[in-house]
This record gives sequence, structure tokens and C-alpha cells, in this order.
Amino acid sequence: MTSMTGHRTHKIAAIPADGIGPEVIGAGLEVLDALQRRSDAVHFEVTQFDWGSDYYRRHGKMMPDDGLAQLRGHDATYFGAVGAPDIADHITLWGLRLPICQGFDQYANVRPTRILPGIPTPLRDRGVGDLDWVIVRENSEGEYSGHGGRAHRGLPEEVATEVAIFTRVGVTRIMRFAFRIAQSRPRKQLTVVTKSNAQRFGMVLWDEIAAEVSTEFPHVKWDKVLVDAMTVRMTLHPESLDTIVATNLHADILSDLAGALAGSLGVAPTANIDPERRFPSMFEPIHGSAFDITGKGIANPIASFWTACQMLDHLGESESSDHLMRAIETVCSAGISTPDVGGSATTREVTDAVIKQIFGSNT
Repeated sequence: MTSMTGHRTHKIAAIPADGIGPEVIGAGLEVLDALQRRSDAVHFEVTQFDWGSDYYRRHGKMMPDDGLAQLRGHDATYFGAVGAPDIADHITLWGLRLPICQGFDQYANVRPTRILPGIPTPLRDRGVGDLDWVIVRENSEGEYSGHGGRAHRGLPEEVATEVAIFTRVGVTRIMRFAFRIAQSRPRKQLTVVTKSNAQRFGMVLWDEIAAEVSTEFPHVKWDKVLVDAMTVRMTLHPESLDTIVATNLHADILSDLAGALAGSLGVAPTANIDPERRFPSMFEPIHGSAFDITGKGIANPIASFWTACQMLDHLGESESSDHLMRAIETVCSAGISTPDVGGSATTREVTDAVIKQIFGSNT
């Protein structure tokens, strides 16, 4: 929204939530504030929501019943992490993050991964430029559709079912989205991850629709890889990959592997996108709540900064996004980093360095 003063104002809903979430989202909001102070053109109107595990302990639910209605009027949601040691994971996840993703039909989860300057990778003889991927995760159905149930609880014949749902609409739209991403990148290459040798219904439909959609994108080169073989290819031949599309479960696992191969989950960003822009999209770091380091001041804020870049791009603020990404790369290259990537800096020191770079560079 453009105001009468010429500012482009973006309404951001911040949900720091659990663990290191408040630390890294707090750092991210400082960086966004630095970007708006540097520019006369952009302004962020931030509303913070105290939803999460503490809210659950007080109210018996992770967010209020009208939570989606409260978020609906915002342009984007900036999300920290969800999960606590004393609350079952399925309660925290299905009580907050997944209702937002599913309620706002954020069916495209986008996870860029590359080796940043100054960040060591466990991959032998690899460095900047050797791993540069975008992983597109189907985010609304598949193995995380939420369908299934349990019967005869506690009895010897107890049974639990988890139903993976693949619809033609759901698979087609994520394939088109992934092909478009691939088409927009220099290499114009897409790898479709599957497991249709063993999962002969849903995954075969997945494969068939990939082939159908590919005809709409004649300039994109694509191939198909079984998910187990994909882990080997990601590790041994990272340069052979560019854009990747996979199911909800497969991409969830592969993107964590990708983050580790790039150096740390502490630098890995995520966007949960509604490509049709009917609802606000949600942007979050991959790393999770990380209660083992909560409150120690050493949480890596780079993932939340890179996530902010994704949010800025989605909001049409590509100049601010590019400026922030350059600041991130400069700070990482200078060796100012947290312990998870071999450094000794604190969250505060990394944040201050990025903010200093934002104001110190005009290019």
C-alpha cells in the first residue's frame, strides 16, 4: 500500500513463538527497521502476536480461535519457530503453524539453499557456487494432509492410519509453480523427486502430472529421481541440481539435509506462499525452536535475515531484499558468525554487523 507521503507501507504480523524464535525474529525486525530507516520509500507496520507454547499453557490452545481472522488483514507473516519440550510436537505444530499454512492455502513452500561466503560446508572440495538450489515443497496435502486416525487405543489390536492424499489440483498447481521457478533461473532445470516404485498410486499420479505439466514449459530441462537416490545425488553431485520439487514429507526431509550441506540449518530460510495472493504468505527460518540454545545469545540470525529477503521479494521490495542479501554475504564473508558455523560471535554481534553493513553500503 502506498501512502499519501509516497511511502510503500507493508503490514507485517510477527509471531516469534517458541525457543529461539523471539531472539531471531527480534533480530530480523531490527534489520527491517534499519532498511526502512535507510530508505524513504518503504515502511513496515509490525504487529506482534504472543501465540505459541506460552499461550498454550495459559489458554489450552496455541492461538485464539479467530487467529486467522486477525492475520488476514496483513501483507505477510514473519514466523519464528514452534515447539516446546513439555508439549507434544503434534499439538504445537497442528495448533499454530499448520493451521496458518492450510487455512491460508500456502501451498508452495520455497526453500533456497546455497553456500554463503565464509560459511564452511561439510561437503569435500566444495564451496561458494557449487551448491545453489531452490527446493519447492508441496505444502498443503501429501503425507501431511492430516487425514487418518487411531482405533482400539491401548489394546493389542490398536491401529493407527496416516493417509497421504494427492489430488490432481494439488499436484498440478505445485508442479506449475516449480516449473515457473525453474524457468526463471539461469539453468532452467528442474528435478522431480518421487517414490513411485514403491508408492504406486499417489506417487504415480505425481509422476504423470509432472510429465503433463512439463509440456507447458518446453525450455525447462527436467528429470525424475527417487527420493533415496536423491540424498546421494545431493551429497555427491550437488552441482547437478538446481530447482527441486518434492512432496510435503520428502521435501521436509531433503531441505533439512540441504541446509546441513550448505553449512547449518541456522542459515536456512523458508517461505510459505499463496501464489494467488488471496491470503498473506508466511516466512520462517527452517531451524526450529532449538531449546538447547534458547536464551544463550548464540542463535544464528542469518536464517531469519534471509527469510526477510524472501518476504521483501514477495512484497515487491526487491531493492531492499538485494541490499540485505549483500549485507548478509559481506558479514558472513568477514567471519562474523555464530558457533553453529564455526564462529564465536553472538546473535547481537551478527545483527549489529548486518545493520552496520546496511547503512555502510549504498550499492
